[in-house]
Amino acid sequence: MADPRSRPNSQSLTDRVMARLQEAGHAVDKRARATRPKRQQARLDRAPQHTRDVRSLRRVFLDMGDSYRDYRRRTGEPVSPEVRGAADRFRQQQDIPNLVAVAASLDALDVLTW
Repeated sequence: MADPRSRPNSQSLTDRVMARLQEAGHAVDKRARATRPKRQQARLDRAPQHTRDVRSLRRVFLDMGDSYRDYRRRTGEPVSPEVRGAADRFRQQQDIPNLVAVAASLDALDVLTW
């Protein structure tokens, strides 16, 4: 029988990241509609989709950073070179594979709770 505490495979980690991105995308949409007057909402529909995607990627990345800082405060651990490297690569090229790499480095430390 498989150990229930074993780490999920990379596909399930990718699925978890994609689910977080979808949640972040909905939050981005909700904020955009809440802060714009009615006549500007029509322009929002014509806004490029990549803007929403970039904001979603950034939001999930920042949430991971918050979790990592909380973890480091609790444990007293120094910054992991793997996490730093993955975060730097994400900052240079903000895309899903680099975000999954950040998640994988955090998951290896048991930082992620999702």
